[in-house]
Amino acid sequence: MGSITFGSSSKGFMAYILSAASIAVAATFFLSGDRDNVKLHSALLSHSPRVWPRLEVNWKSAIATVVGFLGSAFGTVGGVGGGGIFVPMLNLVVGFDTKSAAALSKCMIMGASASSVWYNLRISHPSKEVPIIDYDLALLFQPMLMLGITIGVALSVVFPYWLITVLIIILFLGTSSRSFFRGIQMWKQETLMKTEMEKKARSEEGDGLIDLKIEPLLHQEEKSGLEILLQNLRWKGILVLMLVWFSFLLLQILKNIGTEVCSPLYWLFNVLQLPVALSVFAWEAARLWRESRARRQRGEWECVCEASIEWSAPQLIFCAACGLLGGTVGGLLGSGGGFILGPLLLEIGVIPQVASATATFVMLFSSSLSVVEFYFLKRFPIPYALYLTAVAVMAGFWGQFFVRKLVKFLRRASIIVFILSSVIFASALTMGVVGAQKSICMIKHHEYMGFLSFCQN
Repeated sequence: MGSITFGSSSKGFMAYILSAASIAVAATFFLSGDRDNVKLHSALLSHSPRVWPRLEVNWKSAIATVVGFLGSAFGTVGGVGGGGIFVPMLNLVVGFDTKSAAALSKCMIMGASASSVWYNLRISHPSKEVPIIDYDLALLFQPMLMLGITIGVALSVVFPYWLITVLIIILFLGTSSRSFFRGIQMWKQETLMKTEMEKKARSEEGDGLIDLKIEPLLHQEEKSGLEILLQNLRWKGILVLMLVWFSFLLLQILKNIGTEVCSPLYWLFNVLQLPVALSVFAWEAARLWRESRARRQRGEWECVCEASIEWSAPQLIFCAACGLLGGTVGGLLGSGGGFILGPLLLEIGVIPQVASATATFVMLFSSSLSVVEFYFLKRFPIPYALYLTAVAVMAGFWGQFFVRKLVKFLRRASIIVFILSSVIFASALTMGVVGAQKSICMIKHHEYMGFLSFCQN
């Protein structure tokens, strides 16, 4: 299979993101003129009340259960998590404050990702004798994703809420529409493939041949469950990912516990995350580049991993930037970063089943890191966290189960792409409603709407 490169459509998409984001940031500078209220506004933010509703059987908990189940089920199938739906729901419907809603959202993403990963480890790759999770891509994206989450959390302190909302809506509308059109292309290709298979079957029946039904891009249950599980596990990759996870967790705990914001020690723990992320990314990027070059020199055009791209320096830099962007969005929104990673994996040629499994696997590490950190910071109530996590665990498993069965029955993997696009679009709508409501409230109360001071928050 030949390699693909990022064409004019990808460049146009990046131009759309950069230009729209630049206009939004420029507008914020325009609104930053009145700095007399900055200190007062910062003080109000730093002392914003913590609102933790009690876990009771009422209509609010019922809505949280239904929305949480559906959001987790479809979010993990698409590989995007669903944080863009959970945070507004927990904030507006249940009544949690924004910080607690983001922390609970991470708990739900972690639970859904954990059950989805367990389910995916027990199914075979749809067309190859390789793991359903691409560990090479996980090793490439996970360090930059975690570094981006740190950046996103810092920007969430500086950026006004309306700007975060506008930037996320711009990004989500772009990624959802792009994923939707990619799903349409895949649907058309699958239709042509099914038509050719039916013609071939009728031809073979006419010739008296046995009709052999071939189901491309569908997993075959020929091996035992234990054999499939062992085939999907790659302990070297898992150990490296765990090492990165523990390194970031240690630095985050040291930074947030007993360290004053903006102190030299605080910045030291922040800066130390750079060599951790960059070293692992550089190691995996160099390995992919060397192996890709060696195969081209031998005249072999088989892809190094599931991505159908040529691993050159520009492509690797683009992937690093997208990993940082995904983590930054996760830090701003309280999601696992899958809103960027899921569409990106499709963009570089990964088939939907593997893209979903790999994105969910990476989100498990990023979301669990945040959950452990939020636990030490006491950012969420334990009863609600346990309940919503349990709902998400069940939703993640059954969502994967039913959608995989539907893909097998209809022979259309593009269903996963349409689910991904729908979840991102729904997140853009919910974020838009919440952002518009809060922005109108800020305008009515003549609140400061410019950039805030990081060290004063």
